[in-house]
Amino acid sequence: MSHTPSAALEWRHFWYLPITAAMGYATSVMYVYSFGPFIEPIQTEFGWSRAQVSSGITIAAFISAIFCIPMGILVDKIGPRRVGLIGVTLMLAAVAALSTATGTDSNWLMLWLLLAVATLLVQATVWTSAVTSRFARSRGLALAITLSGASLAATIFPLIATWLIGHFGWRGAYIGLSGIWAALTLPAMFFGFRGAQDQRKTDTHKKTASADLPGLSIREGLRCSALYKLVMAGGFFAFTAIGIVVHFVPILTDSGATALQAAGVASLIGIFSIVGRLGTGFLLDKFPAHIIGGIAFVIPILGCGLLLYDGSQPAFQMIAAAIFGLTLGSEVDVIAYLAAKYFGLKNFGALYGAAVMALSMGTAFGPLGAGAVFDHFGSYSPFLQLTAILMGASAIALFTMGKPPEEAVAATQAVATESVTAVD
Repeated sequence: MSHTPSAALEWRHFWYLPITAAMGYATSVMYVYSFGPFIEPIQTEFGWSRAQVSSGITIAAFISAIFCIPMGILVDKIGPRRVGLIGVTLMLAAVAALSTATGTDSNWLMLWLLLAVATLLVQATVWTSAVTSRFARSRGLALAITLSGASLAATIFPLIATWLIGHFGWRGAYIGLSGIWAALTLPAMFFGFRGAQDQRKTDTHKKTASADLPGLSIREGLRCSALYKLVMAGGFFAFTAIGIVVHFVPILTDSGATALQAAGVASLIGIFSIVGRLGTGFLLDKFPAHIIGGIAFVIPILGCGLLLYDGSQPAFQMIAAAIFGLTLGSEVDVIAYLAAKYFGLKNFGALYGAAVMALSMGTAFGPLGAGAVFDHFGSYSPFLQLTAILMGASAIALFTMGKPPEEAVAATQAVATESVTAVD
């Protein structure tokens, strides 16, 4: 019986993979985390409500959610490399194309439908599938680095977008944002993004499908209560947290902050999400993952309370941004880690895809819901109250997860062991 390689050995062979996967994941959420600074200039030019402006994210995320499971199956079959490279290229082109918006409903719909197609090929399943196939002992930290791509996106994209809008207008900002990120990301991914599934595809003496990977069948996964608790936790979290993050700049400007001040405070979300991701990744490798996840999902309730109590106080704004950042730094990490732990890798793309579908549905309707609440009440307070309630429900779902199936526990070690052995 082979022994699982040490964490140090995994990092020695595959240190570059979580980094390139992080860049790919940052691309996948680029249109979400960069959107806040664009809301007001687009609203001013076209005379739309904030719900109308935010409807683009709803369109893209909803379509992405519908196809999460089929795309997960595709990754299981052909490997993440080809899917990711094509997806990043299409996503960057689609974001740049938003600069051509004319202000008509049909044009806005068409542009976001194009972006929606691109989101199908850059879902979290692509990046986490490659990383989980290479890491076992240090899987939590590796996933944390991978998913820190979202933290990077939340940190730099609002600031870059705000600066570009100020100098070139919102249309030039979309083009500049895509061009800058393409120059950094595409070369790194071409040389450094490859999972064990991709290697199996190129090794002629091995099977080309995922049938030889260990883990639960799709039918077994569908009978596991953990799947539905992950779906519930992910959906509730994304609906509320992403809704707040997308509207965080308007939330602060409505409280009296300038646009640049609000963007600066909002960037704290990205900074603290990096801390949250790395800290969560370390803890996931040491303690029960469902307990760590439940604790992480409780924290935002405090942030909501501060904004509700006095959202005009700069100190409260910064603390709330830090709190939301810490939680955003853990949610996908926890769900991806638990999916690998409970389901194994045989059908990881399909089963984790169900949880990603819930995350995407939440992302689709959260910003729209937050915008609609503001349009109706003239305040984001009711949405903050809803966030506190749904975050509590998500935490309960994670706290009550049982032990993973024994066959899934055994499977979590096998492929990473084989990967390191093959390299040696």
